[in-house]
Amino acid sequence: MAKNLVIVESPAKVKTIGKFLGKTYDVQASMGHVRDLPKSQIGIDVEHDFEPKYITIRGKGELLASLRKAAKGADKIYLATDPDREGEAISWHLISALNLDPGKIKRITFNEITKTAVRDSLKHPRDIDMKLVDAQQARRVVDRLVGYEISPVLWKKVKRGLSAGRVQSAALHLISEREHEINDFVPKEYWTLEAEFTAKKSGKKLTAKLIGDGNSREFFDEKTVDAATKALETEELITEDIKSGERKKKPPLPFTTSTLQQEAGNALGFSTSKTMRIAQQLYEGVDVKGEGTVGLITYLRTDSTRVSDEAAADAMRYIEEQYGENYKGSVRKDAIARGAQDAHEAIRPTQISRTPVRVKESLSRDQFRLYQLIWNRFAASCMAPAVLKTISLKLKAGTFTFSYAASKQIFAGFRDVYKESGEDPSETGRSIPEPEELSELHFENASKAQHFTQPPSHFTESSLVRTLEERGIGRPSTYAPTISTILARHYITKEQKNLFMTELGEVVDELMSRSFPQIVNADFTANMETLLDGVAEGTVNWKTIVRNFYPDLKNEVDKADAELEKVKVADEVSDIPCEECGRMMVIKYGPHGKFLACPGFPECRNTKPYFEKAGISCPLCGGDVVIRRTRKGRKYYGCSNSPECSFMSWTRPSGKKCPECGSYMVIRGSNLVCSDQSCGYSEKIGKEEGNQEVS
Repeated sequence: MAKNLVIVESPAKVKTIGKFLGKTYDVQASMGHVRDLPKSQIGIDVEHDFEPKYITIRGKGELLASLRKAAKGADKIYLATDPDREGEAISWHLISALNLDPGKIKRITFNEITKTAVRDSLKHPRDIDMKLVDAQQARRVVDRLVGYEISPVLWKKVKRGLSAGRVQSAALHLISEREHEINDFVPKEYWTLEAEFTAKKSGKKLTAKLIGDGNSREFFDEKTVDAATKALETEELITEDIKSGERKKKPPLPFTTSTLQQEAGNALGFSTSKTMRIAQQLYEGVDVKGEGTVGLITYLRTDSTRVSDEAAADAMRYIEEQYGENYKGSVRKDAIARGAQDAHEAIRPTQISRTPVRVKESLSRDQFRLYQLIWNRFAASCMAPAVLKTISLKLKAGTFTFSYAASKQIFAGFRDVYKESGEDPSETGRSIPEPEELSELHFENASKAQHFTQPPSHFTESSLVRTLEERGIGRPSTYAPTISTILARHYITKEQKNLFMTELGEVVDELMSRSFPQIVNADFTANMETLLDGVAEGTVNWKTIVRNFYPDLKNEVDKADAELEKVKVADEVSDIPCEECGRMMVIKYGPHGKFLACPGFPECRNTKPYFEKAGISCPLCGGDVVIRRTRKGRKYYGCSNSPECSFMSWTRPSGKKCPECGSYMVIRGSNLVCSDQSCGYSEKIGKEEGNQEVS
């Protein structure tokens, strides 16, 4: 009979860890959390110093009875939940839920599920770290107070089923701010000039770009580039600042949770939730042919780029054997990022010798692609830098300055293993001139091009994660759930990787911004994360955070409840009769926005799309321009005569024609802008006029 009980979180770990420990250990799973705050009520005793009221999670009774029985017959009990704050809290809850004997309990953690790591953890058991538990309690209590105090306001003022959250509301506000930037953006025309030259000595051709005209300016107009072209034809060409040399490109750091989510999104097209789900599978254990069940990567929730000395040494040996001495680098030890907990190593393969090719047959396609990305990134981080040969010069023609720069890869280094998504591959094999060839150049021709400045890009999941990390909003474990929540609530929608606000999201963000500015403020949310880190470090009492936070929240909730008017998003009577019963249909509000429904429900269940009129005529056919939604909820402007009329615009049309080209104009902030970007005409409109147009 097993003398030792090991409790982990998931069944996948039971299989992997049980194989490592043998018959004297009984490995069982808690199936995640066993206690939590109740769903039906706030579950926090505000009157008695914010004491949480934990209850056993429904459906866990039979599981807990089985664990109690196993614990009763064990000499020692090892709590082996995940090595983070949440895992520490789950272990603490297990002690209470199972009524465990404190003398038999020890906490063990391991950063990777390998035989060595698991067995080594048994040699270094410890007590529950209450600082980590309290940090998790503080987060849970603060987030519960925000959600359970503000969400009822949204139900009362907008509709039931909505939710607010400390991190999700700040993330939603970032997306909203970005959309306002895009919608208000006014393009500016500018011109570029590229000139082609021939080296007289070798006949090699090179292309230089106009970078200056004797004045300090960011963009050039057409008149300037025409003058620069004339100068190239008539003025003496002077070569200046010829520089050649070598440049080293550092290898990338190994993955953190954030950078893994970003690169998996960019390179593989994975959502954040998909990335984390597959990474969890690789961490917990996969049946590998010839080895059995093994954990392939280290713990997946980390903000550290640190690598253990043992893993680094193994990587160096492997690189020297497989690639050669000159490919061996050194593990980068960059400064710890602001706000990083640095509690765990970076995400890396548990064995560098377990190459992607070696395990490919044992993995699904997505598992293989993510494992290959992680393996390649870690191997690259331990390799030598790439070396580039570079050359640059400046050319003068009168008052105009042109710049030429080129580089050629002369040693691949880490690039033999890993190239980041979007990296320019043209440096490999490129031919560049030698410095002596550039002393005399002959002008051949020049080509000018018209451009318009572009608005900021819409957020993708990858870029939103990067921004959340940079702003200190949330932590590695919260990025994916935050994005999943605001997608599931239909506050945002995703089209071709880009994130867009829905009508419902706009309503919720406007209400939150007006009534709860502190909650949507990124700096406030980031400061809260710093305080929670202080609890984990033992420098801040967790209840002090809650005591200081709650009174302001309560005042804002009471004020919003008393002063906010109900948002009219449902049951507005339209002028459209129901085809089935003749009643005038009403405007209702669903998860994807407004729709028309018969007020005779449930006798009459007729519904149809609702298209709000924009108040202007279609520039193509004269019909009404209406506000439409894509299948996923993104707003655009179309003609009521669609599909016969093909008019469509992502930006609100104004009803005015461009005085220069005759195209219709659109509203961007306080400007009217020609819809034909090649025209570039724009004019200011009064603030009142702009608001009337947009309302």
